[in-house]
Amino acid sequence: MAIREISATQAHHRQAHGALLVDVREPDEHALGTPAAARLVPRASLEADPSATAPDPGTELLLICAGGFRSLAAAQALEAQGYRNVVSVAGGYQAWLAAGLPVEAQRDADFMERYSRHLRLPQVGLAGQEKLEQARVLMVGAGGLGSPVAFYLAAAGIGFIRLVDDDVVDRSNLQRQILHTEARIGQPKVASAVQTLSALNPRVRVEAVQARVGADNVDALMADVDVVIDGADNFPTRYLLSDACVRHGKPLVYGAVHRFEGQASVFDAGRRRGESPCYRCLFPEPPDAGDAPNCAEAGVLGVLPGIIGLIQASEAIKLVLGLGESLSGRLLQFDALAMRFHETRLSPDPDCPVCSPGVVFSGYSLPGQACAG
Repeated sequence: MAIREISATQAHHRQAHGALLVDVREPDEHALGTPAAARLVPRASLEADPSATAPDPGTELLLICAGGFRSLAAAQALEAQGYRNVVSVAGGYQAWLAAGLPVEAQRDADFMERYSRHLRLPQVGLAGQEKLEQARVLMVGAGGLGSPVAFYLAAAGIGFIRLVDDDVVDRSNLQRQILHTEARIGQPKVASAVQTLSALNPRVRVEAVQARVGADNVDALMADVDVVIDGADNFPTRYLLSDACVRHGKPLVYGAVHRFEGQASVFDAGRRRGESPCYRCLFPEPPDAGDAPNCAEAGVLGVLPGIIGLIQASEAIKLVLGLGESLSGRLLQFDALAMRFHETRLSPDPDCPVCSPGVVFSGYSLPGQACAG
């Protein structure tokens, strides 16, 4: 016998008269909203043990999914197990919404709509999006790298971004620093960034810190954050951030650009001493000034910080969610002219003066050489 299908309106009427409405979608789909008073049981769980949901095989069951196909298959599976009164809701939850029937939202409407594409990902879902919302990130630099990183972290719903930069917007920045506009030339970069990010996602709190990161403030800046992102343009700041991340046990998402080339990595020695390298393991000493001229001297392809910055943003989001394999222990290098990526394996230096197991923090020791990336 063919499984009966009923409309969403009919299902709602039957539910009101005692029938059990069962939403057989997956948990990440449930995060987008569910029919009011529906029992939430993913299809595989329902088919594996229908008695846990309906002990009596004579119970009137109304099965609903996203579009009506999975619920029909689930109804057939339950009928084969002896359930005699099972129907499928034609058109599924889409039809339920179209009919204007009551729904229950897991969160407010703005949250559900803004992050709907994340909520549909099984690896993210509601729980993951709430992790992003609760995350706190320190972003050092509101320039070429900091612009795309901050843009996408705010768009992704990172709840708190502490943005640190001591510079002001210059016309020469606009070729690559997409947080800023012509009208904001002369303004502090952090103030300009707050305007842009708040307009993009008012749910995100951006704390603007107009200052240069130094040994006197780095501990306070990173004390209450989960991830630190290096968008600095000088070596002393990079060494300082790396050392502080080791001290405080924070992952550092590194990026640098030069002319047509860029690189990115994750330095996680603070949480994984002896397993993951720190920045000093890769660069024990800064290069000579002539070997690493800054952007003003050497120039940089405008889109290059965007490419590297998006890699950094991806790594930061993965770290917050605990997803995938990070760039820890790997240096990803990019050549824009050849359009090629190259990966180099990195190992911790057993003699590193900062991150070697057993080394006790004895203060910040910074190179005096300032060069840009």
